[in-house]
Amino acid sequence: MGMLEAEALTFSYDAGPILKNLSVSIPEGKITVFIGGNGCGKSTLLRSMARLLQPDQGTVLLDGEDISRLKTKEVAKKMSILPQGSSAPEGLTVEQLVRQGRYPHQSWLKQWSPEDETMVQQALNATSMKERGSQPVDALSGGQRQRAWIAMTLAQGSDTLLLDEPTTYLDMAHQVEVLDLLYDLNNKEGRTIVMVLHDMNMACRYAHRLVAMQNQTIYAEGRPEDIMKEGLVRDVFQMNCRIAPDPLFGTPMVIPHGKGRKNHVAFSAASAE
Repeated sequence: MGMLEAEALTFSYDAGPILKNLSVSIPEGKITVFIGGNGCGKSTLLRSMARLLQPDQGTVLLDGEDISRLKTKEVAKKMSILPQGSSAPEGLTVEQLVRQGRYPHQSWLKQWSPEDETMVQQALNATSMKERGSQPVDALSGGQRQRAWIAMTLAQGSDTLLLDEPTTYLDMAHQVEVLDLLYDLNNKEGRTIVMVLHDMNMACRYAHRLVAMQNQTIYAEGRPEDIMKEGLVRDVFQMNCRIAPDPLFGTPMVIPHGKGRKNHVAFSAASAE
């Protein structure tokens, strides 16, 4: 049993069902990645588990309690979410954004405290954003902007982070930068990380557990080494491929079939260095 679970979730828009009687358990202290084709329900599942969407049927449990019956601030102290395409008001600085993460801990009786300030500064340090605290968020690069938003979720002080496509629109260097940061938060601090990713190779490299979705439900879940097979890629993504070990990490690497220029000179990781 995980600390965050979905039981028999069903969710529909006007165009039809997005989730169908879906159940999944998130292991505590691990990195879990949702993968699947466009429209399979990955983001809807993540948003439902974060209580941003109300399912038609089913239950989301947080530490064994129905999340719909918990107070918003109570949920926010345990779990934070970074939705896709988050944007800050014009002129808002990095530090002002990160301070917003302390909102769940504020009340009429408990205003800004030394603990709040400590959490903000720790979040800025953890994301290497302290020196940019006075800069406007909208003036940052894509990778820096994602770091600022992640810092806000860290300042929230929750043990579980949900991120919807945190590497979208980032170049490869910034993708690795953001994913390395999340890896460190899990590896060094034991944070539970749940992400939606499109890049299957990055998902295999960073995830302890993959959840592959197809036709609005779970197709397969488990360790990348156990479930990332050519048949899964063919069924879930309608794409033929070859699976080979990542030359740097040994994790499954998806090599898609398709057209392209053939180079008959053998290539190796050693020759690329």
